[in-house]
Amino acid sequence: MRTYWHWLAILSLAVFLLERVLPRDKSQRVLRKGIATDAFYLVFNGHFLGVLIAMAATPIATRFDGLFSALGFSLQASWLSALPLWLQFGIAFFLVDFLQWSVHNLLHRVPFLWRFHQVHHSIIDMDFMGSMRFHFAEVIVYKSLLYIPLALVGFSGDVLFWLAIVGTLIGHMNHANTSLRFGPLVYFFNSPEMHLWHHAHPSSDATLPQVGVNFGINLSLWDWIFQTAYLPNTPPSALGFEGVEQFPGDPLRQVLAPLPPKHEALQAHR
Repeated sequence: MRTYWHWLAILSLAVFLLERVLPRDKSQRVLRKGIATDAFYLVFNGHFLGVLIAMAATPIATRFDGLFSALGFSLQASWLSALPLWLQFGIAFFLVDFLQWSVHNLLHRVPFLWRFHQVHHSIIDMDFMGSMRFHFAEVIVYKSLLYIPLALVGFSGDVLFWLAIVGTLIGHMNHANTSLRFGPLVYFFNSPEMHLWHHAHPSSDATLPQVGVNFGINLSLWDWIFQTAYLPNTPPSALGFEGVEQFPGDPLRQVLAPLPPKHEALQAHR
């Protein structure tokens, strides 16, 4: 079971079955609106694009390390590569998650970045498949900024592999259509109930901050620490953003959506 694609299939099936046993929204159909779009992203981002970036991380890091070595220094931390794999995983897990929380926060605060992140927030019926609905440019930025530096400083390739597996499981769970509650663990791990409010339509609650809430990826810890956590007792009445009804529904038009309109592009080149 060393292939990410196999793990993706197994975890997807497991969370799909959980949604059938413990659904949050019992009226939501399996063949919901947008499922074909999410199936595309699940295969493309979860397999082809994600795997290519992960496979490229170590070779790219090796080339960079060779370049730095030729200049007389190395970024490799020998003490780090000598640590047991479980300890490397723990360090990388917390480090990566905080970096992801920080980047995610920026995606909501910087208008240019938000245009790409809107693809993910165009989900209006949430289930585990939505965890892979991302603009490919966002995936490349996320993975490149995280996995290549980790490989560069000496984290094992096995650690990067298991980070991807655990991240997939938690991502599927966060987006799952399930009533499963995390109890006290909600103050440490991200959860379906918290992440649903991250996707809440602004009309769901007048007190929702404009830049969003619950930016945690794997851990909710950062949101509680930096006071961006939001967890009412009831789920939001709707998901999405202002104007989501007019947002393209197919992957091709969603990929093109962040680009400026033709007349704006022409003005920018004058």
